[in-house]
Amino acid sequence: MTAFSMPIRVYIEDTDAGGIVYYVNYLKYMERARSEWLRQYGLTQQALFDSGVQLVVHRLECRYARPARLDDELTVSATVADHSACRLSFHQQVIGRGEPLCDASVDIACVETTRLRPVRWPTALAAVLNG
Repeated sequence: MTAFSMPIRVYIEDTDAGGIVYYVNYLKYMERARSEWLRQYGLTQQALFDSGVQLVVHRLECRYARPARLDDELTVSATVADHSACRLSFHQQVIGRGEPLCDASVDIACVETTRLRPVRWPTALAAVLNG
């Protein structure tokens, strides 16, 4: 599987009073990248939910190196690092001005929507992961 990346621009709503991106917004950018990673394979969060499963963050480790600022153009990446029957690990980065601003390791679990218990990947997503 290749790395997926997408552009994001920093808007005033993303920043604090000093024009620096508020730390939690990096996590939102990464969530968008994972959702778009799915979409490139013809899958959506809503379709998975409709089929009785949802993807939830199980573990997250994040390192902030430098701040992003108002009007910066960023690139957010999502690369599958590892996967098992119901767990998926991503390595994610936010790049700005040619340098890494934020690195994260994000573990995603596939759970059944009503009981919130781990279940195997749906067939279409398993095909992507094993493809």
